[in-house]
Amino acid sequence: MNSKHDTCGGARVAVIGAGIGGAAVAALMQRAGYKVTVYEQYERFAPAGGGIHLSPNLMRVLRHLDVHRHVLLKGQEPCAFLNRDGTSGEMLFALSLGESAHRQFGAPFVAVRRGELHTALMSAVTPGSVRWAKRLAGIDWGGETIVLGFDDGSRVECDAVIAADGLRSSVRGALRGREQPVFSGQVAFRGSYPREDLRGLAVDDLTKWWDAERFVLSYWLDRARRDFYFAAMMPQASWSTEASSMPADPDEMRHAFRDFHPDVKRMLAHAPRAGVAKWALFERPPHFEFGTSRIVLIGDACHPMRPFMSQGAAMALEDAVMLTRALVGAGDFEPAFRSFAQARRKRLTQVHRVSAANTFMRGETDARWVFGYDALGAQASPRLPALRTMPAWAMAA
Repeated sequence: MNSKHDTCGGARVAVIGAGIGGAAVAALMQRAGYKVTVYEQYERFAPAGGGIHLSPNLMRVLRHLDVHRHVLLKGQEPCAFLNRDGTSGEMLFALSLGESAHRQFGAPFVAVRRGELHTALMSAVTPGSVRWAKRLAGIDWGGETIVLGFDDGSRVECDAVIAADGLRSSVRGALRGREQPVFSGQVAFRGSYPREDLRGLAVDDLTKWWDAERFVLSYWLDRARRDFYFAAMMPQASWSTEASSMPADPDEMRHAFRDFHPDVKRMLAHAPRAGVAKWALFERPPHFEFGTSRIVLIGDACHPMRPFMSQGAAMALEDAVMLTRALVGAGDFEPAFRSFAQARRKRLTQVHRVSAANTFMRGETDARWVFGYDALGAQASPRLPALRTMPAWAMAA
C-alpha cells in the first residue's frame, strides 16, 4: 500500500453495505481514527419488523458504542430461554436470563425488532459518511489504490475495502466468481401480531419448541409485551424462486405443525393471514472467505451460517470489533487483515458447526462459551490490543 496512506489519518476505507455489520465496523473504525465511507445499494432503510436476539456477546459491543440504551428501552429482557419438547411440552433445558444473564455473562440478553438494532448502530456512524443508492458494479484492485465502480456510473478510489454486503456479497463474487447461494432444504414461517390476538393464551417470554426436524421459536418484541413474534422452521424439498421470502399461506403452516403441543397450535392459529411470510434458508459451501491484502469480508459475506443459534448478527459485531483491534495493533491493512482472519477462524468454525447441527440448548448446555465471549478484550492468536472496555456492567445506566 502507498506509504502516504499507512496511517489512520490518510487511509481511505470503503465499507460496502450499511446493514448491521457494516454500520458496526464503520462506527468502530471511525472512533479509531480511520476515514470511513459506507456505500449502500438501497436508497434508504425502512424499519424491519422481524425479531432478533441480542445475546450478551453482542450487547457488550453496543455498550462499547454507547448505543445499548436504545435497544434496552425498545426491547424485552426475557426471564429465561425455555426449550421444550414440541409435542409433549416437556422441559428439555431452561437457561435463566434477566438479572441472571448479567451475573453469568456480564451483559443482558434482549429480544427486539431487528430494525431497532440497526437504528441503534446507525446512530453511532458519523453523520454524512453513508452514501445511499450505491450498488457496487465492479472492483479494480490491481493498482496502488482500489477503484470501486457503481451502477450509477460513479467511481471511487480507496485504500482498503471492508465487505459487509451479506449472503449475496458482490465483493465476494468479485473475488471468487459468481458463486450463488443454494437452498438449504429448510424454510421458516415468520410473523408477529399484537398481544390481544393471543386471546388470553399465556405464553412465556422466550421458548423454543423442538422435534426431530422442526421447531417453533416464540418471544415478545418489546418490553411492554405488546407484540408477539414467532418463527416456525421445517424441511422443504425445493424453493422455486431466487427471492428469499414470499407471502405465506397460514393454513400450510398450521397443517405442518398440527401435531405440536396445543399451546403452539393456538399461537399459530391466531396468526393473521396477512401477517405471515415464508422464508427460505440459503447457504454457501462451508468456506470462510476473508479476502485479500486490501479487501476483507465480515459477517455473512465471509461466513454465512444457519440461524439456529441466533448468532448471525453477533458474529458480525464480533468481526467488527476484532477487525478494529487488528488494525489498531498493526497500523497497516495487509498485516491487520491477516491477523483478523487468524484471530477469528477458530471461533467462527465452532459457532458455524454447532449452529449447523441445531443442537444448542436442546438439552443441558453450558452457554458461557457463546454468550460470555468478550470480543473487546478476548485473547487472540496473534495477540491483539484490547479496545477500551467499560467498568463493571450497569447496562441500564
